[in-house]
Amino acid sequence: MSFADLKRKSQTNFDFLQKELEKSSSGKNVDERFWKPEVDASGNGYAVIRFLPAPEGQTLPWAKLYSHAFQGVGGWYIENSLTTLNEKDPVGEVNRRLWNSGADEDKETARKQKRKLQYYSNIYVVKDPKHPENEGKVFLYKYGKKIHDKILAAMQPEFQDETPVNVFDLWEGANFKLKIKKVAGYWNYDSSEFDSVSALSADDDELEATWKSEHSLEAFTNKDQFKSYEDLEKRLNMVLGITQRTAVPTVDSEEYEPVAATGGFNDPDITPQSSFRQQMSAPSPVKEEAIVEDDDALSYFARLAEE
Repeated sequence: MSFADLKRKSQTNFDFLQKELEKSSSGKNVDERFWKPEVDASGNGYAVIRFLPAPEGQTLPWAKLYSHAFQGVGGWYIENSLTTLNEKDPVGEVNRRLWNSGADEDKETARKQKRKLQYYSNIYVVKDPKHPENEGKVFLYKYGKKIHDKILAAMQPEFQDETPVNVFDLWEGANFKLKIKKVAGYWNYDSSEFDSVSALSADDDELEATWKSEHSLEAFTNKDQFKSYEDLEKRLNMVLGITQRTAVPTVDSEEYEPVAATGGFNDPDITPQSSFRQQMSAPSPVKEEAIVEDDDALSYFARLAEE
């Protein structure tokens, strides 16, 4: 860059540095691949996005990931769960023992520390009032069961007079109107809905460019994203207070839904308490943890991949 260019671009450089300072002062590592909606002072937010088909060479347009995030006497336990891979996980093993004890205190402990479910998809941002510079770009989007249920409801409608829609389709899909309200301190997506069926663009060249801009989804569930059972068990023992306390990491509270006061066995996983230590001293009957899969949806996309 010449001195003349330096002078001419001084304001542009200043704007760039301002944005970089905002990122560094936030204390978080920002992954530029992800898009996240924002809300106003009253807790309301609005945006229009389009869910995109599976990336080239991959089968499903989403990745499904279970994880744990809870605090014990020895620190925090924030790890991906091996149940994502249909394997046994040490937290689930201990949690079943808590649940099978029959004690209300143990059940409440397990319920509070249940697995967290997250989905990842590629999206195209149609409208982002808070950040219009994101419009027309492809991002990764992390979302929970509530939005995924709306996707399934559109694909597999409950009533016969409703037409199924593959919302991930570039030509016969539908835009998603994301509407956020703050309810009891948490983001609520109940008012969100899909628009009528439409093509994302009339230009196939543009659609192909959008598709080729997608990010890998299989990367989220690759084996290298999970620690071994032994390493997870070692970390869990530390959190239970067997070794020294560790630093507290940051967790985005809006990513997790409030814990219900009641629930069944398949809801929870675990936390450490005094009664838990008593349970650890003797084995109890263990029931395998059920992993609910969206079989119909998985079969649907498997058929699409074969066509």
